[in-house]
Parts: sequence; C-alpha cells; structure tokens
Amino acid sequence: MNEEKEKKDYGSGRKREIIKTVLIIFLAVMLVLTLLSNTIMNRSLSEITTERAMSGKLTERVRGSGLIESNQSYEVKADGNKTIDTIMIKTGQEVKKDDVLFTVGTEENEELETAQSELITLELEYQKALLGVPADYTAENQAISNAREDLNTAIAKRNNALANSGSAEQALYDYTSNKSELTRKSNILEKIQSTITAIDTNDYSTASVEYVGNLISLYNTYSNAENDYNSAYSLYSQMLTGAGGNKTENNGETSEEETSQDNNMSYDINELKADADAKEEIRNNARNEYESAKNNIRNDLVNQLYNIENDIDYLNSQIAGYEASQGAGSGMSIEDYDADVQAKQHALEELIAALTKSKNENDMLSKTNTLEIEAKKKEVDNMKKKIEKIKKENSVTEIKSKYNGIVSAINIKPGEETVPDMPLAVIDIADEGYTVELTVDAEKAKKIKKGIEAEVVNNWNGDVTAVLTEIKNDTKAGSKNRILKFSVTGDVSTGSMLDLSIPCGNGNYDTIVPKSAVYKDNNGYFVLVVNSKSSPLGNRYFAERVDVEVLASDEVSSAVQGAINPSDYVITTASKPVNPKDQVRMKDN
Repeated sequence: MNEEKEKKDYGSGRKREIIKTVLIIFLAVMLVLTLLSNTIMNRSLSEITTERAMSGKLTERVRGSGLIESNQSYEVKADGNKTIDTIMIKTGQEVKKDDVLFTVGTEENEELETAQSELITLELEYQKALLGVPADYTAENQAISNAREDLNTAIAKRNNALANSGSAEQALYDYTSNKSELTRKSNILEKIQSTITAIDTNDYSTASVEYVGNLISLYNTYSNAENDYNSAYSLYSQMLTGAGGNKTENNGETSEEETSQDNNMSYDINELKADADAKEEIRNNARNEYESAKNNIRNDLVNQLYNIENDIDYLNSQIAGYEASQGAGSGMSIEDYDADVQAKQHALEELIAALTKSKNENDMLSKTNTLEIEAKKKEVDNMKKKIEKIKKENSVTEIKSKYNGIVSAINIKPGEETVPDMPLAVIDIADEGYTVELTVDAEKAKKIKKGIEAEVVNNWNGDVTAVLTEIKNDTKAGSKNRILKFSVTGDVSTGSMLDLSIPCGNGNYDTIVPKSAVYKDNNGYFVLVVNSKSSPLGNRYFAERVDVEVLASDEVSSAVQGAINPSDYVITTASKPVNPKDQVRMKDN
C-alpha cells in the first residue's frame, strides 16, 4: 500500500512540474511576441522629424526674380538694303557717339530696284485717277417729272370731287348708315334664331333673355311639377304592386284598405293615389301654361324673324346698288382724294430728296477722288525722293552710333543683307539706368513701401543695388496682383536675371514654426502637433491637426496664430504622409 501511494504521489508531482514548465514557456513566448509585435508596429509607422514652436522676432520677406531692362535703348538700323562687311563691336562693349559699328558694301541693292518698280505703278494709278466719269441724273430727273404730273392729276380729281361733293356726300352717308343698320339687324337676326332653337329644344342656355319673356320660369315650374308627379306616381305604383290587406263591405259597397311598410313608415294607398292624381293635374296645368306661352312667343319671334330678314334683304340691295354705281374702289370721298394727293406729294418729295442725297454723295465722292488724286500725286513725289535718297545712301560705307552706351545685342552677321527697319544692334544708354519688375500678391504688396531697398540675392560682386520706385496694378485680365518696379544700379546688363528679397517689416510673435511645418487644404492653414500617450510598453506618439492663421513668413519660418503653444512640437518632415490622429514614431537622434 505504501509503495502504491508513493507511486501516485510521484506521478502527481511530475504532472505538476510539466504543467508549470509549459506555462512558463507559454508566457515567455507571449512576451517575446509582444515585444516583436511592438517593434514591427513601430517600424511600420511614419518616421517624423519635429521642431519646437517658439516665440520671437520675425522679418517677413517676399522673394522674386525678374529680367533687367534698360530704361532706354537705341536700335541701330541701316538705311535701305545693304550687305554687312565687318562688325566692329561686341556684346557688352561700351561705345561712344559716332563710333563705327558696322562697315557695309556699296553695290546696287534690291531696295532701289523695288522702289523704281513701285514708282512706275504709282504713276499709272495716278493717271487712272485723273480719268473720272461725271455723274448722270437723267433717270432721276425723269422720275421727278412723272411724279409731278401724277400729283397734278390727283389735285385736279380732288377739285372736281369738291365741286360735286353735295350728292356724293349724301350717297356716301346713306351707304354708311345702311351698313351700320345691316350690322345691327344681323345681330338681332342671330339672337332671334338662337332663341327659336332654344325654345324648340327646351335648352335656354343659348337664348337671348330679352326674347324669352317668362318662358324660363314657366319651364322650371313645369319641370318641378313633372318631377313631383313622377315621384308621387312611382311611390303609388310601388305600394300598389306590393300591397296586402283586407276587403270589407260597408253599406253594400266593397272597400279595400291596403297598407305597406317602407322605411318603417305606413302609407294609405288611397291617399297615395289621390296625391298622385292631384300632382298630375298640377303638372298638366303647368305644362299647358308653358306650352301656350311657348307657342305664343315662338310665333311672335317667327314673325319678327320674317320682318328682320326682309329688312336685311332691303339693306343688302341698297348697299349693293351703291357699290355697283360707284364701281370697285372708285367711290372715293373727299378725304380719300386728299389722302391720294398727300401720298403723291410725299412720293415727289422722296424722289427730290433722293436726288439731292445722290448729288451730295457724288459731290463728296468727287471731293474724295480729288483728295485721292492729290494723295497719289504725293506718293509719286515721295517715291521719287526715296529713290534719290537710296541712291545717295548707297554710297555710305559705315554705320555709326548716335549715342553713348553699352551694346546689349547684335542681330546680324558679316555677309548678311539688311532689310528696312531691321535692328542690327541694340545699345543701352547707360546714363538712363536699369529697371527690374516683379509680380507679387496684392496682400503682400500692402506691406511694402516705395523707397525700400531690396536684398540682391545673386549679387556676387556686392556692387548691385535695387530700390523700389513704383507699385502698380497688374494689367493682365482677372489678375489681382501688383507689380513692383525697382531701379537698379551697379554692374548689370540687359537680359540678365536678378533675384531679390524684399523686406515687408518685422515684429514679435508668440508662436513661430518652421515654414515646412505649415500645410494648407480646403479648410485653410494648419500644423500637425505631436502628442504623446503612456502605455505599458512606453510612450506612443500621435499627430494632431491644429488650424492656424499665418501672420507673417520669411524664407524659413512662419508666425502663426491658433490653438498652439510655444512648447508644442510640430512635424516638419515625415517618411510617408501623415494624417491627423495617425500614430507616428520619432526619428532616432
């Protein structure tokens, strides 16, 4: 027994040791995994670089670049077409007035040949302009003569009509009265016809009230009596059909009393019959009265219709007789003759006005032709002078400078031929100085004052200065920018680029952050501030968005205002994009 008990105790102890060992191994593995997972997670986070916000002084600047331009330049040009033999200057060279810039050949050139050919063409055009065709107004004068005859004829007709105006006016008056009466009778005829139709159909909606009298009232009375009778007779018929009762003898006569129930009401069939008979009599009387009145009124309307039709026939015959006697369109009143005279008077005046206008236009055209002839004569004279000038200039072998300055450009090579108005070279008149222009935002321009000196960033020799002389609007459509114009002195040349840094004023600010830490989206400017949270495995860092207002900026820093403290750390760079609330890891120092 003791041996078996010892075996049992030994087995139980061994199992406990095994379980304990397994638990220790499991916990060790979990710890290693936890440490590894934290390390893996940190490696997957964006690595950031931060800088602490601070307070202090900031000088805001605006930077820009512009091309240097001379305040005044002189373009060297050749008179006529010449071949360049030698170029005596180089770009950047200083020249004096009357220095030789180019030597040219003296052979015949195409400009002279072209000018001589143009002279021949101009002389031909001048001779053609002298051959003008005089204006001819024969047709216009004949039209005016015909219009004047038409006017005289119309006046004669009007005068003749005035002499016979008495009978004609009376006939016209009767004609006008008959037409007016015809219109009135026709309206009455239409009303009578529509009323007769209404009486025949018992539909008085289209009847004229003045012709129906009391028919509508009688018809309504008759219709109501008809409805009352139909209702009473219908009730009587229903009771008679479904009647039940007893027959009794009274003094040797048989009486039958029938009752019926309808909607919990009792009716005496004899009373129903008597009521129906009484309402039938009322209906018949109303119908007879309506029919009698209807027939009387209809007959009267028929008689009126007959008379109206006779009147209309008479009026039509009178109107037709007047129109036939006068002829189609020939029955003119004195007013018509007056209108005809006025129309022909206007037609004559329009023809006279048109002729006057034509003569004025031709006079103006003649004067214009005279001016053109004089202009062509002048062109011929000028071309002759130009030919003489070309011949004289063709003997010139040197092109000299007219001013002191510096050569900024040479646009031709030896052996090439010049053309009129072609700049062979450009000379900057150094005494007039140089300028450079920059385009800046309008808000920033408000902080800049004229007279301020800008820092020349690419001033390698240290002898170049740029002073702001003018602030003006940008003339580009829709632009709200400003253009800053600087006066430049020192060792510069036209066409070179100048980088300027312009101070806009300085001030003390509570919060200054690196310029790279300020971002902008649709909601405005913001910075990402780093917040830390404690955990069993150490601190964890998270990005938090803070909206700010940018008060001023220079090349590296920005002064901001918002829910940010000088002690806060802001993110300046990150290994990958960081969004608000993202977990990040600090860059190892």
